[in-house]
Amino acid sequence: MVQKQLSAAGPGPEPKKRRRVGFSPADTGVEANECIKIYLVSSKEEVGFPEVPCVNPVDLNDFFDGDGKIYGYHGLKINVWINSISLHSYADITYKSTTNGDKGITDLKSALQNIFAETIVDNKDEFLNTFSTEKDFIRNMVSNGEVVHSGVIDGSRINAQVEPIDLQVLRMEIGSPNAGLLYSRLVPLVLLFVDGSNPIDVTDPDWHLYLLIQKKEHKEEPLYQILGFTAVYKFYRYPDRLRMRLSQILVLPSFQGKGFGSYLVEVVNKVATAENVYDLTVEEPSEKFQHIRTCIDINRLRAFDPIKPAIDSAVQTLTKGKLSKKAQTPRFTPPLNAIEKVRETLKINKKHFLKCWEILIYLALDPIDKYMEDYTSVITNHVRADILGKDLEARKKQVVDVPTLFAAEASFVVFKSLNGEEAIQVDENKPDQEEQLKQLVEERIREIKLVAGKVSKLRI
Repeated sequence: MVQKQLSAAGPGPEPKKRRRVGFSPADTGVEANECIKIYLVSSKEEVGFPEVPCVNPVDLNDFFDGDGKIYGYHGLKINVWINSISLHSYADITYKSTTNGDKGITDLKSALQNIFAETIVDNKDEFLNTFSTEKDFIRNMVSNGEVVHSGVIDGSRINAQVEPIDLQVLRMEIGSPNAGLLYSRLVPLVLLFVDGSNPIDVTDPDWHLYLLIQKKEHKEEPLYQILGFTAVYKFYRYPDRLRMRLSQILVLPSFQGKGFGSYLVEVVNKVATAENVYDLTVEEPSEKFQHIRTCIDINRLRAFDPIKPAIDSAVQTLTKGKLSKKAQTPRFTPPLNAIEKVRETLKINKKHFLKCWEILIYLALDPIDKYMEDYTSVITNHVRADILGKDLEARKKQVVDVPTLFAAEASFVVFKSLNGEEAIQVDENKPDQEEQLKQLVEERIREIKLVAGKVSKLRI
């Protein structure tokens, strides 16, 4: 067999080159908190001035849809300036480049308008002009407001470069002329600096604004500036009383930590007392505000003579023996007549007064170290009762689910605890329950010591 010879391959077409496909890096975005800075200024000279500190708002990521990130920008920086006189704002936006990736390009103008609404201006020169053209905005808006307090408050301490004589608190019904417009300019501050707050209903006439104003001498006429404000709601209580609920309170960041928040709360307390409302409550107070509120009310309660015998009686009982060794520790709650006197005179509601009562007892124990073990037992009892939702001292009816052949939602047993023992049993299958209770007690005592340490330094 003869093997076939392959002819030499002649020149042919070159093989096709493979086309390289490149993938651009995924756009991971930038968090709003990382690229946005906010500044509060009172003159055009402060705009862009490097010594002006930025203020810390709440989580800015919440204002951007989805995961709170901004997409499509490289080297993005947003400086927002807020005019504290007219409450206008301007956003200075800079970036190196944009990339229209899989997440697109975030519409920054729309996102910022969701926060600042009509207060934001597009042009920097227009914003700078507001310091002169809108310098009388606050004065004009509050011209028909009711002055509920001016100057100093007995016992208040303002640690700021503001003369107390220059301070006023004005009240405006939200439905009154100018109040709605003024509040609309305050809304961005509420969104930025009051965690979890939503704008109030400006069509509801039961809302009132309490505005803390500083009158600064300025050429021919004084310049009005808002240092802080609170929104208070009045509502009916059967049969013939009104209640007041403090819903929003804000001291502008530039003036925080200087006593203005306490000043504003003390004024509202005075109004509640003078107008003899049923009580004054607070809607979902933050931890910081609750601390301020408690410090104020503790000083009011320590000066309130009608409850001093009840405090002395509780302290005397607590210091008699080792309560922590007893099977049942009394709760040491204030008597009903003391609760009623405090509500009627000081307008402090029962729930808040019970928290203050623990601090009043702590302050009255001397020396506290000697009685701390027994005091901790009392607080533990309070915390356990709060978790179970019942008063361990009272003989109360209890509703307990029981196995049944009938409809579960229609079957229950009602019985009364005759000896003050717990009618609701703790689930013993939770091994970490006691540890959780211990942590809650430690946290409660930490808060008590914090308030007690602050108010004990103040003169009553």
